[in-house]
Amino acid sequence: MARLILASTSRYRRELLARLELPFEVLSPGVAEDHRQGESPADRALRLATEKAQAVSTHHPEALVIGADQVAAAGSDLLDKPGDAARCRAQLRLLSGRTACFHTACVLLGGTPALHAAHVDTTTVVFRRLGTAEIARYVEREQPFDCAGGFKVEASGIALFDCIESQDPTALIGLPLIWLAGALRAAGYSLP
Repeated sequence: MARLILASTSRYRRELLARLELPFEVLSPGVAEDHRQGESPADRALRLATEKAQAVSTHHPEALVIGADQVAAAGSDLLDKPGDAARCRAQLRLLSGRTACFHTACVLLGGTPALHAAHVDTTTVVFRRLGTAEIARYVEREQPFDCAGGFKVEASGIALFDCIESQDPTALIGLPLIWLAGALRAAGYSLP
């Protein structure tokens, strides 16, 4: 089997991929996550996932490389990683009572014979109305500064929602494992 590399600096993606119990390496892709005028959130996620996989694959052409990215939007408002408590609270105030879409792209690239498979999963999250005090409590408790939208669905952030509509619950965390497991099986990896 080809060496498997995750082109990511995300600890969440690393933890998700580890669930598949396959040996893999993690390398930083060194790709700037820039916005491009007129690019849809789903297209941006796919472009960045592809660029990350290509950046690592260029240096390791024999390996099978996984690139992933997530872009979140509520209407025309893009939701980047907040980075600090103030921006996190601002994002959650913006999302209060609204619906957001999280576009999670995953690309599998490289190996012998050469493979290029890509997928974009869209998860819809409906936020309940959130009060200022509960937003402040949540942000202080979780400190989800490295999460688009300013929450962690895998922790107490689940209490912020009215509902989630998804084909793959792991996609919202950052890596659509249902699709990826199928793509890896098709590439010859043994998975349950």
